[in-house]
Amino acid sequence: MMPICPLCASTDHTPYHRDARRDYRQCRHCTLVFVPAHQRLGPVAEKAVYDRHENSSDDAGYRRFLSRLFEPLTARLEPGARGLDFGAGPGPTLSVMFEEAGHPMAIYDPFYAPDERALERRYDFITATEVVEHLFAPGRELERLIELLAPDGWLGLMTKRVRSAEAFVGWHYILDPTHVCFFGEASFHWLAERWQLRVEFPADDVVLLQKRRR
Repeated sequence: MMPICPLCASTDHTPYHRDARRDYRQCRHCTLVFVPAHQRLGPVAEKAVYDRHENSSDDAGYRRFLSRLFEPLTARLEPGARGLDFGAGPGPTLSVMFEEAGHPMAIYDPFYAPDERALERRYDFITATEVVEHLFAPGRELERLIELLAPDGWLGLMTKRVRSAEAFVGWHYILDPTHVCFFGEASFHWLAERWQLRVEFPADDVVLLQKRRR
């Protein structure tokens, strides 16, 4: 059965790379590079990888890393804007940084904070740091997040971007077995056009998408 692109659901894609563990295909429509579904980890093995993460809000280095998204997004928010940290992981930190800056936060993570009520509210901004590369169905998940945004709300994402097929071959990002979707700038432009969003790239691994008023 022909795999479908997990972002745009197209079946028009071509081989992009192959290594000893997995195949990587690129969608001709939205340019997403993705691992076919049958080569993904199961939920137990996937969570075992995440359980090894040792991120903490007390880690100054981790805070500096997150500031690549935190600083440009904070500069665009109104005082008291309410946010959601989607995919917060075992050691929520970005949500703590925003709360320290005066922004009430909710968190959601399918493994560590699976309270679906967090996905039933409206938010002024939503963050997902080092998350979209893990999503099995990024098209569906991102659409759900966009629907949760208030008009003029911001979706802030951190993920390293595909540069070229040549660079992809030696890219450390593909060595993580939980990374299954790889976005380039063109994929984010497709996303912005699909859902009528403004798009900005304030850093090499940061993208900000703003929901337009209809």
